[in-house]
Amino acid sequence: MRLEEAILDWWGLLGVPSVLRGADVLRKYGADASGIERTIPAALVIKDASTLPDVMRIAAKHKVSVYPISTGRNWGYGTSLPVRDNCVIIDLSNLQKILHFDPDLGVVTVEPGVTQGMLSEFLTAGGHPFLVPVTGAGPQCSLLGNALERGYGITPHTDHFGAVTDLEAVLADGSRYRTAMREAGGEELARLFKYGIGPYSTGLFTQSGFGIVTRMSIALARRPECVKVCFFSLKDKALLEQAVERVRTILGRLPGVVGGINLMNRHRVLAMSAPYPTDRLGTDGLIPEAVVEELGRQFQIFPWTGFGTIYGTKKIVSAAESEIRRSLSGVASRLIFFSPQKAQALSRIANLLPGPAARRLGSTANTLAKALELVNGVPNETALPLAYWRNSSSAKEFERDPSRDGCGLIWYAPLVPMRAATASSYVEMIERITRKHGIEPLITFTSISDKIFDSTVPLIFDRNNDSALAAATNCYTDLLLEGRERGFFPYRVGLGAMQTLSDMQEESKAFHARLRQSVDPDGILSPGRYQ
Repeated sequence: MRLEEAILDWWGLLGVPSVLRGADVLRKYGADASGIERTIPAALVIKDASTLPDVMRIAAKHKVSVYPISTGRNWGYGTSLPVRDNCVIIDLSNLQKILHFDPDLGVVTVEPGVTQGMLSEFLTAGGHPFLVPVTGAGPQCSLLGNALERGYGITPHTDHFGAVTDLEAVLADGSRYRTAMREAGGEELARLFKYGIGPYSTGLFTQSGFGIVTRMSIALARRPECVKVCFFSLKDKALLEQAVERVRTILGRLPGVVGGINLMNRHRVLAMSAPYPTDRLGTDGLIPEAVVEELGRQFQIFPWTGFGTIYGTKKIVSAAESEIRRSLSGVASRLIFFSPQKAQALSRIANLLPGPAARRLGSTANTLAKALELVNGVPNETALPLAYWRNSSSAKEFERDPSRDGCGLIWYAPLVPMRAATASSYVEMIERITRKHGIEPLITFTSISDKIFDSTVPLIFDRNNDSALAAATNCYTDLLLEGRERGFFPYRVGLGAMQTLSDMQEESKAFHARLRQSVDPDGILSPGRYQ
């Protein structure tokens, strides 16, 4: 690696201020909520996508490994850090152009730095009736980055990469990748038809280091006439299995109408609604079950909370509401349906009421209102406060950044087959392993289809405590290994698990290595990423 020679060439191409060194690099990119540390010799701040081919030619010439990031808000999975030491970061967050928008068909083409919030502002300003593919991570997060990680949401297009129709990338040698349909059939058809023509190679750029994606076309869901959210509770843990069966029935009967259904345990909802009871912990450092139940009564949170979204015309939503009521009859308690307008009104009223009970009601109502904004395609930080549950001293009202603010967070995000007994077995595993390591068991099931859940379990810990960091890291490893044995495995992993994932592969790894050898024989681009 000839880093200094590469730096000189990058100075000439990008300008000295766009090439960061030393303390500036660590200050901007070094913090990670997972507690991982990396040696980063430099960072390149890209302000024009047209410079990227030459940036990569310089990297290839001097055999300097690089690692691109979109906005660097990959909290709980590695933040901005590369998989391996001594990679130069390529920061694409300043590439913020919305390159094309089709107002009739709702397809938008964006650069890597375009965030959920930017797209929301663009659609609102133009009066365009389409939904942003939101996540709970907040308005400052990249659309492109989340899609390339094959992320999920709860708006009608739950599978965010599934909504991607076309992309362009720069390869390790500086050459450019374009889809066959875009080259042969034209840009419009490429934007409108996901699979193009010939071998489908676009998917190779997700969860990989095959190229730097510089533009992406995304099909947006049209804003429906009516949006409602269904909330329900399970008053007993034993009702989870029946609820899973009923959820599967609802999703099977109402495809395209129900955007997705979440099931969250009481711990998870409390982490979003109630302060962490630091002064009431047990001898094991965890919240005693009696305290969890007491907080649940105070904040009106049952052992499990269900959350589903319905989209369509008023008649379709009304019919779906009736179907959901029938399906959940005898299992769900407090089954209610909210529109965003109704939730906002409730929040305003609750915030005007005096007293501690009213403040707790106001907290729950505010969370509800924010959740309703999210399903209506308006990005916000609804889910992000849970990262601060054990670090409330650094909590901020807006533009939260868990890594910058010292929070400890590692995401375990396995796929779980949608079977009643399987869900119960999974919950038992999570509760047992997390408690063994002194981690609160925060569990969410999110439906991907009527066949499978994506579960998210945030491992929240005190990042300033070395033993707590070690416990969280070991907890993740135990979850990954035992979960694999029991039929649960992540759909994405963080930096700390990349090598473990690689060790679990043989034939697929060999195939990907052959592809990598042909496009990046020197391992210049994102070495170690999902390999």
